[in-house]
Amino acid sequence: MPDFVSTEEIIQLARRRVHQGVWDYLVGGSESETTLRRNRLAFDRLAFRPRVLRDVSSIDTSTTFLGHKLRIPVMLAPVGSLQVFDPEGGAAATRAAAEFGIMHVLSSVTAPTLEETAACVDYPKMFQLYVHGDWAWIEDIIARVVEADYKALCVTVDVQHYSRRERVMVERWVQPTRRAPRDPYWGAALTWDLMDRIRDLAGLPFMIKGIATVEDALIAVDHGVDVIWVSNHGGRQLDHSLGSMEVLQEIVEAVDGRAEIVVDGGVLRGSDVLKAVALGAKAVAIGKLQAWGLSAAGSDGVVRMLEIMEDEMTSAMGLLGVTSMDQLGPEYVVKTDAVVTSPHEMSAWVNMPVDRVP
Repeated sequence: MPDFVSTEEIIQLARRRVHQGVWDYLVGGSESETTLRRNRLAFDRLAFRPRVLRDVSSIDTSTTFLGHKLRIPVMLAPVGSLQVFDPEGGAAATRAAAEFGIMHVLSSVTAPTLEETAACVDYPKMFQLYVHGDWAWIEDIIARVVEADYKALCVTVDVQHYSRRERVMVERWVQPTRRAPRDPYWGAALTWDLMDRIRDLAGLPFMIKGIATVEDALIAVDHGVDVIWVSNHGGRQLDHSLGSMEVLQEIVEAVDGRAEIVVDGGVLRGSDVLKAVALGAKAVAIGKLQAWGLSAAGSDGVVRMLEIMEDEMTSAMGLLGVTSMDQLGPEYVVKTDAVVTSPHEMSAWVNMPVDRVP
């Protein structure tokens, strides 16, 4: 196992190992990257309210999600083209999730195939779908997902049109999943009625990824969605949106326990995970950290990144005065405008030597 002591070291090595276009694909957002920065700023604007003189000699960082135990309330988010970060792609991420004890949500636009990834390790995993074809195409891929024994299905719904991701545009780099022509009609034509058909066809716990408003969260609950995934695609789709954490609490309150809640966007430290759980998320999903770990050291890099995050969580929980996830609530955080760093894709770290900043 790599002996990284901090995530900064993982990032530094990852930066040296990837092409500029790959780096820009991972860390960039759309257009002005305002949404990307707001994702991080939303975490930075939450301060902790610690309690003292409590017995925190034994701390449990685990939780359950859709009936599956997670060692920490973190999942590996669906990231397209994982093979550009590590040759083994999705299989490497799935193995890391299994080794550490969390779940990977496999992207439908990464290599290897969903069957090959499912077979790489006997451990629960979930599947994320971009709709890129007609009903016959959907029927075929859902049959494959069910046959491969994925435990849940996630449909991403915030890609009605592909955004202008200008970092990679300027670099003239195109990720593998964009090199093959696709008819954009199918993604743009998604409706709630089609979501119902997909959910019924799969017969699996059903997640919708890309919810950013109370209005859509309530519609999702009315349509029997099991998991509402609060997300703005990591700031990579609609620019000038609110940060995911800015809308999390109001969505949690509106849903009122009728669905489990996942959030992503800007999660970089264990303390971020605790803030999300305190405001009602069941788990967070990580994309950049996952890809940085793969780029630095393959599966082992992801496992070590998760170990570091777990250690950060354990330390923060003890200092907050809590010993389990179910003890966290909104009383442990408070909003503040006293932001001390300028938000960007790596503003959770201030310890990088100046001559080694990526």
